[in-house]
Formats: sequence, structure tokens, C-alpha cells
Amino acid sequence: MVGGIGGKLTDKAVKAFVASALPGKKLADGGGLHLFITPARSATWRVKYRVEGKEKLYSIGPYPSVTLAAARVELAEIKALLRGNQDPVAARRVNRAASFSQSENTLRAVAEDWLSMKQREWSPGHYKKSARALERDIYPSLANLPIASITPAMVATTIEKVNQRDVLETATRILQHLNGVFRYAQAKGLCRDNPALPAKEVLPRKKDNGHMAALLDFPSLGDLLRRANRARLSPSVRMAHRLCAFTGMRISNIVEAEWKEFDLESTPPLWVIPRHKMKMKSRPMDHRVPLSPQIAAELREWRKTWGGHGFVFPSPNGGKHISRESLEKAYRLTLQMDGKHTPHGWRSALSTLARDYGFPRDVVELASDRAHDTEVARAYDRGERFSERINLFNWWGEQLATAEHGAKVMPLVSNAG
Repeated sequence: MVGGIGGKLTDKAVKAFVASALPGKKLADGGGLHLFITPARSATWRVKYRVEGKEKLYSIGPYPSVTLAAARVELAEIKALLRGNQDPVAARRVNRAASFSQSENTLRAVAEDWLSMKQREWSPGHYKKSARALERDIYPSLANLPIASITPAMVATTIEKVNQRDVLETATRILQHLNGVFRYAQAKGLCRDNPALPAKEVLPRKKDNGHMAALLDFPSLGDLLRRANRARLSPSVRMAHRLCAFTGMRISNIVEAEWKEFDLESTPPLWVIPRHKMKMKSRPMDHRVPLSPQIAAELREWRKTWGGHGFVFPSPNGGKHISRESLEKAYRLTLQMDGKHTPHGWRSALSTLARDYGFPRDVVELASDRAHDTEVARAYDRGERFSERINLFNWWGEQLATAEHGAKVMPLVSNAG
């Protein structure tokens, strides 16, 4: 049977084989992994291996419940056991015996204990988002299983289903949470192995070098703003996009913004983000964001339409507020900015262009609430240079508004920072 490149199977080849193969037929993927058609004409993944010269079979699980990628993850675990002179079938029997004696230690029970521990060190917003993610994407398939009985293929299949929604960052974040849950279980003696560890192999590698995609010139940013004005976006997503562009704040702060954080009548208008919502939680003060006249005026109009209580960007689907995924998806798909610009890209654009146009580095870093690497900068974190930050955001708002209308922005000046 023809497989994929280098003798490996493809999903297409597997589907074709299952559709036409007779009972007893096998489709090999290499390394002992193969798909076997049972007498009942169902397909199941198996691994052929040898221990002390004797051939044995390890059954992974049925296809398509266990995908090709998930079966390969399980194969890697089996090979690791063999390298450690362990019989994979015997090891599974030990794990199952342990799981029956610890049947109350389901994944849900252990995950909730882990979340309770993490709640003390996480912000309320991060805790709620993490708990919702596990409830939505992990519990439906794994919640009631004894944690010691869960295999890498089970985890891999679950994570693959998350990533099928085209949300790689969400899938990666959920897998990180699962790694934490299983490490916690290992420390408590509830399971021997961490089946979430090899599951990362089913997720594609990020194409970038760790930096978010960003447009770094005003004509391109102006074109993006005009494109968003013409696009079919929900009102909350559209306005969240505007606040993101004109402030350069982190996407979590944008979508979780509450009206009580804004004073649109002060001089200048202010958005004061509570410190517990910020990434840098070690600083003593809340983060003050001076709002340019352009975005302040838009927020006042938005408040008239939607009221001035609760979340600034309410969810149209019954949730408390829009999700970061809805904003990210709008950039990636609706605005066709995939690989070009993200909501986070406004932070890079603000930082890069402000420095290029002469604003001191310390002022720009303070405005974005980034970490500082000098004692002088840390001293400024006590609230000084705020008037310069006001000037920065007023300049940024004016330049974006000018670029949005297709006019030329002020000429580039020498860097003063």
C-alpha cells in the first residue's frame, strides 16, 4: 500500500484504505505502527514490537477516534518505554491497575485542584479564561477518565480537535495547562507519566521567529484602518479594534476593559487599567493610559449607544465580553492580515514608530508597560514623565487619524532616545 513521503502514511491514504480494505488487511506507517482492519470491518491502530525476541502487539485505539498524528505520538511513547527496557503492554496494565485503585482521581477532579492552586497566583481574568478553556475543550472527552489511564493519543486527539478551529495559540495554551495538570498529578503520585508532553507533536510549528506580525509604516497602518472601516465586523469587535490601534494595549486588556476604568471627562481622558489585569503584576501602581482626542471622542459616542456600565465590548453571543479569539480571527480572516498584522502588532507598531520619530525609549516603554532594564527607567515607573506619555499618545492618535484619511504624516525626525 502506498504511503506518504519517506514511507509514511498520509491522512488521504489512510481514509482510502479504510474505505476499501477487507478484514485482516494492514496498512503500515513504519516503526511497527500499522492500521488493522478487524473482522467487524472497523479499523484500529496497533504497534508490533519485540521483547526478548518475542513478537507482541500493542493496541492504541480505533480510527478515526485516534487520528494518524495521535497514533504516531503514542508510538513515540511506546518506543521510549522499549528503550527503557519496559514492555509497553505490561506498563499499561500497571497504569490501569493504579487507575482502578484511584478511580476518584479523574482528570476533572485533579484539574480543579490544580486550578484552585493556580488561582492564588493568577489574575481573576486569566483564571476564568483558563477554567472555561478546560471546560469547553478538554472535559467533554477526558473529564471522567482516571488520570492515570489517559494516554498520549487521547491527549493528542483532543488537542487536534481544538486546533481544527484554526486557533493554534488557544490549542497551545490549553496543552500548556494540561502539562501543568499532569505534572501536578505526578507530584501527587496519581500518575507515573505525563501524556501531555509528547502531544505537542500534533501541533504545527509557528512560522514566525517569535515576533508577532506587524505593519511598521503609517501608510500601511492607514490602509488597515480603512479596510476595517469597510469590513463586516460586529460593533464590539470593530470598536475593540479601534481601541487596540489607538492605545497599543495588550489584547487581554482590550477585550476585558470595563467602563469603570475610563474617565473620559478628565484632562486628559484616561484609561486606568488595574494592576492585577496587567502582565507586569509586580509594580505597585495601576497602569494609566492617556487617551488621544480621537479615540476618546469615539469612546464617548460608543458609551452613548451601549451604556456606561459593565464591559466596554459586550459579547453578542451572551458572554460577558468578546473573546480575544474573535478579535484575532477578524484580523486573520475578515481583514486578511494573516502573517501581516495582528492585534498585538499595534504594540510593535507604536513602539517602533515612536522611537523612529524621536520619542525617548523610556517614555515608550513606560507607555506600553514593558519591563525596563535600567535603574533610571525603574525610577520613572513611579509615575514621572507622564506628560511625555500624554504627548506620545496625542501624537500617535493624530498620526493614525491622518494616515487613515490617506494623508501624509509628519516627516521622520532623528531618534532622540
